[in-house]
Amino acid sequence: MSKRDIGQEILEGIRDVKAFKVGTKVLRVHSLKEPAPPQIIRSKLKLSQSAFAGLMGVSLRTIQDWEQGRRKPSGPAVALLRIAEQKPEVFTKLA
Repeated sequence: MSKRDIGQEILEGIRDVKAFKVGTKVLRVHSLKEPAPPQIIRSKLKLSQSAFAGLMGVSLRTIQDWEQGRRKPSGPAVALLRIAEQKPEVFTKLA
């Protein structure tokens, strides 16, 4: 395992940003798509609302609100839904 030089990596990142600003470099951009609705993800995982809430670290009421359209997931919940959708084996190992 090689040691990383975090300081050097930060300096390279700063140089890349400066080069981008003057137009001499194109930066890589990653865009993340919105995950499917929570109810679809949960049904693909074959989990009850209660079990899904436990894995997501939210209350059962929150899952119900998401599925009924009264609230939308945000922040870390969206990231966890994205993982549940794209890597369901992670969630099935935890269940």
